[in-house]
Amino acid sequence: MTALWLNDRLVSREQARIDPADRGLTLGDGLFETMRVSGGHIAHLPRHLDRLRRGAETLLFPAPDLDAIEGALGQVVRRNALDEGALRLTLTRGCGPRGLLPPRRPQPTLLITPFPAAPAPGPARLIISSGIRRDADSPLSRIKSLNYLPNILARLEAEQRDADDALLLNGAGRVAESTVSTVLALRKGRLLTPPVTDGALPGIARAVLLAAGMVEEASLTPDDLLTAEGVLLVNSLSVRPAIRLDGSPLASQAGLIAAVRGCVQA
Repeated sequence: MTALWLNDRLVSREQARIDPADRGLTLGDGLFETMRVSGGHIAHLPRHLDRLRRGAETLLFPAPDLDAIEGALGQVVRRNALDEGALRLTLTRGCGPRGLLPPRRPQPTLLITPFPAAPAPGPARLIISSGIRRDADSPLSRIKSLNYLPNILARLEAEQRDADDALLLNGAGRVAESTVSTVLALRKGRLLTPPVTDGALPGIARAVLLAAGMVEEASLTPDDLLTAEGVLLVNSLSVRPAIRLDGSPLASQAGLIAAVRGCVQA
């Protein structure tokens, strides 16, 4: 994977350089999307581009040229002969002076990086993060911001407690998401996922499942997960069962995993 896209052209990894004054680097002032590539095709690309557009509106970025970005993504896939893998798209506000206020006419930085396919993750042992809560009222909970420090701290906590991932609760104690995935719970035959109003990120896989009628939105508590008939963690790259929560076993159903994976990765 040697060819990247930086701003307006393909470059090698050795040639790629980010300006030290770039606000994505200094302030986390930016957005990102992670997209699955299968059979040389970028899965659910229109949904990713629409979320990028909405994120840019939230952060008051100049409107991104989505047609140009789609073309750049395609070039990265073709140049790297990427049949199976992933693309990471990073869009920052670009360079700016010291301080919080950006320049009046920012020139955003666009970076597209390819990655080979990774092994599918195994079943997940979860904890509930003790120190990190998801702010359901913040507009940042609805976009893929570069500032992922709360998720990073929660994931480090999971590692310290010999777990694979952490669940983030909102201020009311309801489940929002894991550090990198949408949470699904099968309860009384209904597959449920937390609503955006509870702090859940509007994930792409989540949107696909909702549009297909496979999933319904409903608030969930940790106790709801412990008594569910199955719990899954889903994102654009993977579908994995959760098998423990704070040391307690969770139910799992192979048929449910296959059905969700078939919908998301179709």
